[in-house]
Amino acid sequence: MASKITHRGVAIVTLDEGEAVLQHCTQNCIAIRHDDAGWWTCFVGPNGEVDDYDQPFPSRDEAVWAAKAAAEFGI
Repeated sequence: MASKITHRGVAIVTLDEGEAVLQHCTQNCIAIRHDDAGWWTCFVGPNGEVDDYDQPFPSRDEAVWAAKAAAEFGI
């Protein structure tokens, strides 16, 4: 089950394996998802488009820190 925190008014949702970003996130939300490559920080745009960084982070914590840093700037 996805877990959610809010940082600077921005929702940051950590997804479980197999959960889809748009299943749990709305516009201006940040999702953290995991796959075999690592932990991805994904951004949901105003029209539901999903974009992420070019490379995953090696740990969940690093992906969350990156999401919090993005939230500081209002993503």
